[in-house]
Amino acid sequence: QVQLVESGGGLVQAGGSLRLSCAASGSIFNIAFMGWYRQAPGKQRELVAHIRNTFSTYYADAVKGRFTISRDNAVNTVYLQMNSLKPEDTGVYYCRAWGTYNDWGQGTQVTVSS
Repeated sequence: QVQLVESGGGLVQAGGSLRLSCAASGSIFNIAFMGWYRQAPGKQRELVAHIRNTFSTYYADAVKGRFTISRDNAVNTVYLQMNSLKPEDTGVYYCRAWGTYNDWGQGTQVTVSS
């Protein structure tokens, strides 16, 4: 198991950018999946993107072409670069590590104003 700490959220205008970071307390080298989820008020938590330990990636249709996920195993951190942000991207963004275990971070708030 690892503890995950997200950072980088904030308030940004539509069209702006943010980069989220997810720092793990231990090695992520062998963790099969690292990903980002988000939850908007009154809605279910949804998968935004994930990256495998092979570095293959998946993106939800709503963020394709705008978000980029990456992982740096040397510093045990996963990133989510978010460009061309829209008000509908607003929510709490959670980092998740899964495979052998299933660990979640506490979340970081992203608010996109119109």
